[in-house]
Amino acid sequence: MAPKVVLVTGVSRFLGGNLAARFAANPDIERVLGVDTEPPPRDLLRRMGRAEFVRADIRNPLIAKVIATAGVDTVVHASVTANPAGPTGRTVMKEMNVIGTMQLLAACQKSPHLRKLVVKSTSAVYGSSARDPAVFAEGMSPKELPSSGYAKDAVEVEGYVRGFSRRRPDVDVTTLRFTNFIGPRIDTVLTRYFALPVVPTVMGYDARVQLLHSEDALAILERATMHDLPGVFNAGGEGVLLLSQAIRRAGRLTLPVPSGAVPSVGRFFRSARLVDFSPDQMRFLNWGRVVDTTLLRSEFGFTPRWTTRQAFDDYVSGRGLRPLIAPERVEAVERGLLDAAARLR
Repeated sequence: MAPKVVLVTGVSRFLGGNLAARFAANPDIERVLGVDTEPPPRDLLRRMGRAEFVRADIRNPLIAKVIATAGVDTVVHASVTANPAGPTGRTVMKEMNVIGTMQLLAACQKSPHLRKLVVKSTSAVYGSSARDPAVFAEGMSPKELPSSGYAKDAVEVEGYVRGFSRRRPDVDVTTLRFTNFIGPRIDTVLTRYFALPVVPTVMGYDARVQLLHSEDALAILERATMHDLPGVFNAGGEGVLLLSQAIRRAGRLTLPVPSGAVPSVGRFFRSARLVDFSPDQMRFLNWGRVVDTTLLRSEFGFTPRWTTRQAFDDYVSGRGLRPLIAPERVEAVERGLLDAAARLR
């Protein structure tokens, strides 16, 4: 049964705002509420159409009044984020992710109208380490629990969601563990990383990267909201790219950095406001992460339109990234090196 009154958190950002716009365009949904601490950008607010923006902080217990007064029957919690803003961003990010989720779930628990909860989570809950399996399925646990940053926040968020599900078995709860988003319209740590002219990597490592196009992410969240699909689902594009392959496809230059110098390099990029790397994101660039999406296709009923490679190429073309060095020149140098190596043998 289609929801009647939907509340979406995090509408000042790409995912929440565009999701609210999709719901607003659906005549089967009577009312759409978009909640955030600050209004969406003007163009996004315009796309949201009849969706009602509510300036509210989900860390505040008053969010319960918003849910109760509007008779919300479906909540889409899309505001859990890995992107801190400003010099105190990490502290505020953790508060919004963890404390905000706690207060939102407390409000949901009190609501007699609620019948569905959709939570945007992340595959970062599996962590990144040298002991990881080749592919993570939903029933697997991390070999090393994330100890900081967004990954740790997500583990705590999922714990609170499981507790809510036990207390309110009458509510359908869908948890979506997304791989890293990519696309021409979305702004993330990873999209800024691949847009750097010279991309730092950890010397001796070449992580496997699985990506999901931002438009596929919106479609998955929309499907979870419009259909009764409770459970935990990994969500990612088919296939993987090695980090070195992705950097090359973006036409960037690689800067291999010794592992001991990685924290200093991370601080430099953060102080220059180019890319804000957290420790868990640096581990991801070491080891990578790949998830099994069988349940997404078989039980959830969705196959992403873009593969990992196609999603990345769409990001590159959509952002207008141009090679810093002509591909022909790179190929000529490679041929020369291969010829030299052959002569030495």
